Amino acid sequence: MATRRDLIAALSQAVGNEAVIWRPEDVRAYEYDGTVETRLPHAVVLPETAEQVAAVVAACNLLQVPITPRGAGTGLSGGAVARKRGVVISTARMNRIIQIDPINRLAVVQPGVANLAVSLAAASSGLFYAPDPSSQKACTIGGNVAENAGGPHCLALGVTTNHVLAMEVVTADGTLVRLGSPTPDIGPGYDLRGAFIGSEGTLGIVTEVTLRLLPLPASIVTLLAVFDTIEQASESVSAIIGAGLVPAAIEMMDRVTLQAAEAGLQCGYPPDAGAVLLVEVDGIADIVEEQAGRIRAECLEHGAMEVRIAEDDEERERLWKGRKGAIGALGRIAPNYYILDGVVPRSRLVETMAVVERVSAAYNLPIANVFHAGDGNLHPCVLFDDREPGARQRVLEAGEAIMRACIDAGGTLSGEHGIGYEKQQFMGWLYSDEDMENMERLRPVFGNEGLFNPCKILPGGTGCGEMAHDAAAIRAAGQDAYV
Repeated sequence: MATRRDLIAALSQAVGNEAVIWRPEDVRAYEYDGTVETRLPHAVVLPETAEQVAAVVAACNLLQVPITPRGAGTGLSGGAVARKRGVVISTARMNRIIQIDPINRLAVVQPGVANLAVSLAAASSGLFYAPDPSSQKACTIGGNVAENAGGPHCLALGVTTNHVLAMEVVTADGTLVRLGSPTPDIGPGYDLRGAFIGSEGTLGIVTEVTLRLLPLPASIVTLLAVFDTIEQASESVSAIIGAGLVPAAIEMMDRVTLQAAEAGLQCGYPPDAGAVLLVEVDGIADIVEEQAGRIRAECLEHGAMEVRIAEDDEERERLWKGRKGAIGALGRIAPNYYILDGVVPRSRLVETMAVVERVSAAYNLPIANVFHAGDGNLHPCVLFDDREPGARQRVLEAGEAIMRACIDAGGTLSGEHGIGYEKQQFMGWLYSDEDMENMERLRPVFGNEGLFNPCKILPGGTGCGEMAHDAAAIRAAGQDAYV
């Protein structure tokens, strides 16, 4: 069996000494992502080229060392956590925008480019990149591809898979290949590009991405509808879509979230409201004005106390600042939060939110709700203090109850955060053993024989365990559990 010295020597030969981090105090920054799961890797590698990525993968495969791909570490399902330790391959230094092509409306970027940077670079050409996760200032395109990330403005335009034309990837066996085509049509044959997107680092690592760009809308109208209750806001969402209107975004925030966001960000939210809808429509000016009027009427008919329309870009940006920063603002209420990601049919929003309220009471945990209401993508944020004995276990059990409610309502386990390690034990709620066995068969096609991001997406595997139980065991055992 390879020693740590063997591993560090092989990695240094692949990328140079300065690109290998291995001292425990240095790799500690890479032991977590945005969820509560943690695990300390043996080493972190920071390649700058696709060839270096391939060399690192080859070295790890030769030494039989597990590999965990990592973007910016903003993921919310444990996907970037080195569950079996080994080597984390970070794409942070692969951060060049290679090309903005306004004629073909595409961008070619490296995986370490921040999501928002693409739209900023394309703006001078009158273009933008549609998927916009709340963490878009920090999250990177490689991670977005791995998780099939979404965002508030994906209601009308679709998530990451709808905007990725082609990719260069290093597969799990170390082969450098291209998937997809820069032309608008996918082309003949199997859509391996589509299979790779959302594979959460289990099939390989993206080293270059060709993205579809869209024209900036001619006109944008942003509305803030204020309600006494979440039920009224939820009913308004169904009414808007039922009226044949598909806005660019429909976001909901409850009272807990509004109070935290307004206290921390001063964004113009009514802190005493039961819930608000942040609705945005864009397109040709005349059509946008007509749609905004119809949306305002639907909200008022279903109980809105008032519906504000942003008067200028400054007010619009302030309203969105609150939504984008709402989850971070929850730190004013509790030192820790656990954000969930489930999807339900829009027609089941009211009853599912009632379940969330009951779970909050049953586990004595405050839950803030901020989510993509237009497509039923819920993000309950369970607030807690991790220093309190037993709190984390209680939080994970509450999270499981909410995810079960989403499935019972006819929904699914994730709209944009992925399955990762967090929810892999719940996959049996959706799929049969045969289904999951067939999914498992895809991994060896890309060269993954068990070393590439192990313990992610699919349940089972030696030493994988279940997050709800494993987290408590690790906490009780302390850092020795990492050995």
